[in-house]
Amino acid sequence: MKELAVRISRFDPDKDKAPHLETYTVKVNEGARVLNVLHAIHDEIDPTLSYRYSCSSGQCGSCAVRVNGEPVLACMEEAKDGITIGPLNLDVKKDLVTDLVPRLEQIASLIPKKETVLPKKADIDAMKPLKDCIECLCCVSVCPAVDVTKFLGPTAMRQEMRLVLDPRDSGDRVPDAVRDGLFTCTTCQACWKVCPKEIEIPAKAIEKLRAHANRKGLTLPRHLEVAALIKETGRSVPRTGTTFLEQVGEILEPYRPVKATVGFFIGCMYNMRQVQSALDAMEVLRRNGIRVIIPKEQVCCGSPLIRTGQLAIVDSLKQRNIGTFTTRKIDTVMTMCAGCGSTLKNDYKTPFKVMDINEVLTKFGIEPPARLPIKATYHDPCHLMRGQGIRDQPRELIRQVVDLVEMPSICCGSGGGVRSGNPEEAAALGSRRGEEIKKTGAEIVITSCPFCEFHIMGHTDKPVKNIATVLLEGYWEKDRLSGKK
Repeated sequence: MKELAVRISRFDPDKDKAPHLETYTVKVNEGARVLNVLHAIHDEIDPTLSYRYSCSSGQCGSCAVRVNGEPVLACMEEAKDGITIGPLNLDVKKDLVTDLVPRLEQIASLIPKKETVLPKKADIDAMKPLKDCIECLCCVSVCPAVDVTKFLGPTAMRQEMRLVLDPRDSGDRVPDAVRDGLFTCTTCQACWKVCPKEIEIPAKAIEKLRAHANRKGLTLPRHLEVAALIKETGRSVPRTGTTFLEQVGEILEPYRPVKATVGFFIGCMYNMRQVQSALDAMEVLRRNGIRVIIPKEQVCCGSPLIRTGQLAIVDSLKQRNIGTFTTRKIDTVMTMCAGCGSTLKNDYKTPFKVMDINEVLTKFGIEPPARLPIKATYHDPCHLMRGQGIRDQPRELIRQVVDLVEMPSICCGSGGGVRSGNPEEAAALGSRRGEEIKKTGAEIVITSCPFCEFHIMGHTDKPVKNIATVLLEGYWEKDRLSGKK
């Protein structure tokens, strides 16, 4: 047996004006789940505690709660001392019990065809990645779009895509999905990261539905404009000045002995808009012994097209980009853009290794910069933290140069085509990000994605800088103190 102290959110709408936390200390068996703790509190301390459960084996979804802010199934999550247990981010009926009915009622049901149709093996295989949903609504609880729009949410989109694939269904699901908010999803991937069944809703449902919508002529006008620009220029954003590729040579030699050689995939935003951030990154790499090869023929990775379901020229973009690096016999390609990196790692099949700049710098090590007397906060780009699993490396670099204060890792609203296609939603999510920044008391915001960098600038009065820029400023200060500059 072990003793645990846990905090639980309590709320009785008949008595309380707002939820509050209460602390309980219980004895449970080693390896006890959160549900076991709730049972112990209910049975031994407070029978008024309300929570929901059924199968106790991770199959029904009834016991979904948040532990330390993250949605989990109480029957599957190990209980630890000091945890905080709260309800999902849905309307609370009492304590840990949320009102699931409004959301579940909106999930589409199969409308059988008049004739008998049996699914073929290919149909079953296509539906398989989407069929295991237990309707726990963990995904809805973390969806940023649900908070600021009328989006029905990830669970509803998963079901719409499943029905599209089901030959027995007679419904017209793609227009329904568009009506229900298909293009409001930022593809932040929070939904599938908390899904107990690990259903990849953004890739397996949202993006697939958007591709179906494109074939039906339902793509948003602004997204069509982006696709036309890529087809015409090879870039997803228009020129505003001298590009990064026009300012650098094809090979940048380091200032110190070579530790490694990488090819650099620049991406549209760092090439055309956030040029200085990319130039700063090159200086940091050269100072730390990294030789950088920068092929000039590279084009858009295709992420804006994949995320919005416009796939017609994606394969040609992939072939051109892969060939650009393989003809130079480059075995490691580095990205700075979180979206490009996630696309190259997850949507391409490359014969070379793809690494984010934060991975490169932490793998090969950096010269310690001078510490700057600055309090900073870090924004996790969705396509870096969730799309590539990179969370610790940026923090390891940042802490070497400034004091870091954390804030919740939430979507800024710029991804998935939302900034271009649904600017009001993007602004609402950007404002929410700005409020969290304000709470930290930080003097600057640091991030590692050009879209986040660009978007957040419009929603905070604090300077927004790339990690590489902050490291370079640390080196400048080091040189100044040593009399080199």
